[in-house]
Amino acid sequence: MPGKRGQIRTSAQKDKPYTVRVCPKQVSAPAQTMWTADEIALLCYEHYGIRLPKKGKPEPNHEWTLLAAVVKIQSPADQDCDTPDKPAKVTKEVVSMGTGTKCIGQSKMRKSGDILNDSHAEVIARRSFQRYLLHQLQLAATLKEDSIFVPGTQKGLWKLRGDLIFVFFSSHTPCGDASIIPMLEFEDQPCCPVIRDWVSSSSVEASSNLEAPGNGRKCEDLDSPVTKKMRLEPVTAAREVTNGAAHHQSFGKQQSGPVSPGINSCNLTVEGLAAVTRIAPDSAKVIDVYRTGAKCVPGEAGDSGKPGAAFHQVGLLRVKPGRGDRTRSMSCSDKMARWNVLGCQGALLMHFLEEPIYLSAVVIGKCPYSQEAMQRALTGRCQNVSALPKGFGVQELKILQSDLLFEQSRCAVQAKRADSPGRLVPCGAAISWSAVPEQPLDVTANGFPQGTTKKTIGSLQARSQISKVELFRSFQKLLSRIARDKWPDSLRVQKLDTYQDYKEAASSYQEAWSTLRKQAFGSWIRNPPDYHQFK
Repeated sequence: MPGKRGQIRTSAQKDKPYTVRVCPKQVSAPAQTMWTADEIALLCYEHYGIRLPKKGKPEPNHEWTLLAAVVKIQSPADQDCDTPDKPAKVTKEVVSMGTGTKCIGQSKMRKSGDILNDSHAEVIARRSFQRYLLHQLQLAATLKEDSIFVPGTQKGLWKLRGDLIFVFFSSHTPCGDASIIPMLEFEDQPCCPVIRDWVSSSSVEASSNLEAPGNGRKCEDLDSPVTKKMRLEPVTAAREVTNGAAHHQSFGKQQSGPVSPGINSCNLTVEGLAAVTRIAPDSAKVIDVYRTGAKCVPGEAGDSGKPGAAFHQVGLLRVKPGRGDRTRSMSCSDKMARWNVLGCQGALLMHFLEEPIYLSAVVIGKCPYSQEAMQRALTGRCQNVSALPKGFGVQELKILQSDLLFEQSRCAVQAKRADSPGRLVPCGAAISWSAVPEQPLDVTANGFPQGTTKKTIGSLQARSQISKVELFRSFQKLLSRIARDKWPDSLRVQKLDTYQDYKEAASSYQEAWSTLRKQAFGSWIRNPPDYHQFK
């Protein structure tokens, strides 16, 4: 069990899931009090250090990366917690993990489904989570071992056990809308921008200003004046703004403050930021916003590009830019907002599930952070979506921040490298890890397994375990192990052949996705069907 923040586990403990002893009032419904943001972050950082190989990790003092993971939390359903000597045991276990900062341009996309288009850490972690879910479905369907799934009420369908929830961790705010954060300046601390939480929530913790959100990706502007300025700024003392008054606080967690009436607008420009400025103390003003390199998708209103705080509009769909070759990958903020409505399982797995697999919470590591921006990006943009199919809905996602910094983040590496020669660059590799028995690790670069040559592209060994074609192959393997008369109806009513066929046949998922696009994400960039015709 983790003790004080930063405590490292013994060698005997390293291969075991965490067990945290707490005594919630209602253990049958997993509560946020069962774990803290720091516990989730520490668990993920230790897993990264222990389970992930040196291969694929950043070169010391020269490279940095981003980390994301899915953590399974299990609470006892029927344990008496009335006495202090019988605390509830809450088990936390990392079930998927991903690192990465890059994505490929559209000219490098392949119709065979054997390349990873998007290798940002959040996307790698989610695809790794899908591998884990496929394995758990296989365990459930073959009745060989305990699984996270139990039989549903309909033939061939399964549902998540009631004592489990999943928490998503990311060492940095997701690129795109969640990384557009107001920057405040105080008259007596003119060189020290302060991150401000704009939503009042006693359970939310905002962390210190150490790394520019959105600047943690290959496709984002690492050389903007704002970023350059921030690199030079001392980490000394910040001010916490609470109820219109300011007082000194060392860089660390900040409590949330009052809600600005105009801050939730999806057209936050000069006027909207003026409202932000009005609720700041007299000694503070909004001088700029942290930038994201993610570009507005065609069909959306664009950024003004004006200097200072009016540079971005917020609440818009964005695409990750490439270097000279535009990508078709939506920002991580957009993708996570979609998962919060459609689930993390995707279309294929929905064939076997009675209801989507949702995240209960998102925890962000230590970095520049805005609670308002996170809530706007992940839940606020979809809050009015209605008429979704049975089982689907916009989730009330808990969003927290840890006070623990990822040791291989850009900020941490920059602080340690001092006067080391050479430029600090993002790591070119991405690592996928899944809690599965066969080949849990997968290290890729440029969308293919690391070491892939031009001659081997197209071969079986040149496929990532989390590529579309390999996840489809795992899905087909699951089908082959289940008697046809036990298949769900969605797979038996028609002849299905291609990846696209199977995705489209998941009718409830497709209906939910269509509804979400019509009501909230109409400009979402979708790949043409011919990129999904592989078998």
